[in-house]
Amino acid sequence: MKVDSNFVMSINGDAVTTEQTQPVYNPATRAVFAQVPDASREQLDQTVGFARAALKGWAATPAEGRQAALERYASLIEAHAEEFVSLLTREQGKPKAGAEWEVFGSVDWLRAVASQRLPDEVVEDGDDRRVVTRFTPVGVVGAIVPWNFPILLAIWKIAPALMAGCTMILKPSPYTPLCDLKLVELAQEAFPPGVMNAVSGGDDLGIWMTTHPDINKIAFTGSTETGRHVMKSAAETIKRVTLELGGNDPAIVLPDVDAKTVAPQLFWAAFQNNAQFCNSTKRLYIHEDVYDDVKDALVDFITQQIKVGDGAEADTDLGPIQNSMQYGKVQDYFADCHTQGYQFAVGGHIDESAAGWFVPVSLVDNPPDDSRIVCEEPFGPILPLLKWSDEADVIARANDTIYGLGASVWGKDQQAVERIGSQLEAGTVWLNEVHQYSPFQAFGGHKQSGLGCENSLHGLMEYTNWQTMTMNKSPEV
Repeated sequence: MKVDSNFVMSINGDAVTTEQTQPVYNPATRAVFAQVPDASREQLDQTVGFARAALKGWAATPAEGRQAALERYASLIEAHAEEFVSLLTREQGKPKAGAEWEVFGSVDWLRAVASQRLPDEVVEDGDDRRVVTRFTPVGVVGAIVPWNFPILLAIWKIAPALMAGCTMILKPSPYTPLCDLKLVELAQEAFPPGVMNAVSGGDDLGIWMTTHPDINKIAFTGSTETGRHVMKSAAETIKRVTLELGGNDPAIVLPDVDAKTVAPQLFWAAFQNNAQFCNSTKRLYIHEDVYDDVKDALVDFITQQIKVGDGAEADTDLGPIQNSMQYGKVQDYFADCHTQGYQFAVGGHIDESAAGWFVPVSLVDNPPDDSRIVCEEPFGPILPLLKWSDEADVIARANDTIYGLGASVWGKDQQAVERIGSQLEAGTVWLNEVHQYSPFQAFGGHKQSGLGCENSLHGLMEYTNWQTMTMNKSPEV
């Protein structure tokens, strides 16, 4: 299989094309470099039918057989890893180091999830009665994948769904469909026909999937706004949903930090993947005693160490914004900051004549708590720095948001770090570290940052139905 050409949908083990196609852009140049199929409603219906037909056989496959298939799939991806790295950089924009982290991390993720099991739970086993809770596959899963981490976040859905005995239809983001289409094409070498399918298209395809009566579950990663629509559509057929949505993650910096030591860690907490990251730090609360020192250390690190450019260039640290839609949104946040008269510690001006959708790393110097740049999620490299002095107050400010995805606390006083962290309303709280994930670590959001869980046995459980079986051992029938 060639990873960098001939992009097709995979339906019931077959490569499928369409007369109507959609363009794919290189965000570093804004140039179209590929076309992908645009699925019709009829093709989706056919795909759902094949996935449903494959469900019985795949669900009946012993866990060891499903494990072997997932491990074979991981090896197939690993064999094409460098090709996926190159394609991911070209369609998503991230530099090679970020692409390698995503591709090789996905291989490891597959292998780890393949080892996970949900054994029957024996609730009662006495002389008269036996009660057992089983975990049965939820059915046909529709996976809707975002454009910021298209490979890894696809695998976060593929691995547990297939390990649980479900079949799947994957819809890539129309902005980054190439790697996902190739992932599913490659999957045909590891799984029976109909178990793993991919269809590509735009917003209509997403709506058709979320309302389809024969899709049993939707696994979605994306914005909170879109998540609301997914949940509303899924309600028509009482679909199960897992929603990993937006975030406005706070980071709280204590007064005992060493500014130069912590600055690089705070930078990457905020700007990994060019801040196109649901879990990036989007509000940085710095104690007033070290505010200027940390701000200056961040500015020095940005100006002296960080290069924004084409991800294909070896010395690039941060790539472009991935697509024109998001680029326009980020432009609007910059414009609002200028209109409101906020000061920038670094950056602040976008060169709109650049070849790609490039935005400079920018720090907004202590804007008001009710400003858009503080209250909303820009999903781009612009970060507000905020002063604090009172512990109870900064905790309240950090929690004053509709979001609750992640948070972090930084300081030498570990008791204070843990005390503050334990009061933050977020699904994941990192203490003196950030962005540490694991296939064995539950991940999900509080409040409007999501519903349900990904990863760990809790995430695997999301792809099952609970079935309790009770047996009377002394029946009179």
